[in-house]
This record gives sequence, structure tokens and C-alpha cells, in this order.
Amino acid sequence: MWGLLISIVMAILIGTIGDALVRNRMPGGMLGAMVAGFAGGWLGSLLLGSWGPVIGGFAVIPAIVGAALFVLLLGMLSQAIRKSA
Repeated sequence: MWGLLISIVMAILIGTIGDALVRNRMPGGMLGAMVAGFAGGWLGSLLLGSWGPVIGGFAVIPAIVGAALFVLLLGMLSQAIRKSA
């Protein structure tokens, strides 16, 4: 139970940091930050491996980089959709 709660809190924190680094507004507030954190954790570990401190199942540094990349790509996709519509 505590492990799941720590993972959710870490996903929200990582997603918020990734959003702040890119200076793009992730839609959905805390839920959007959690999605960005989980996706960033997956993407960061896929691209950079699992080095650095691991908290709640997240390798923190690759997860933050992955979350920033995820938010950046999502922002670019939403801008392209808005321009085409």
C-alpha cells in the first residue's frame, strides 16, 4: 500500500518538475502531472537506463528528463493539431 502511494507521489512530483523545465502547461493538473511522471519514468529509463537515485521505483534523473521530453512532445503535438484545425 505504501509503495503504491510513494509511486503516485513521485510520479506527480516528477511530472511537475518536467513540466516546469519545459515551461509548457501540461493539461489535467495533478492527474496530468501524474501521467507525465509515469510516462516520463518509462521513457527516461528506456532512453537513459536506470542510473542515479531510485525512489518509489523511479530512477529520478532519467524520469525527470523523460517527463520533460514527454511534456515537450505533447505540447508540440497539441500546437500542430491546433494549427491544422
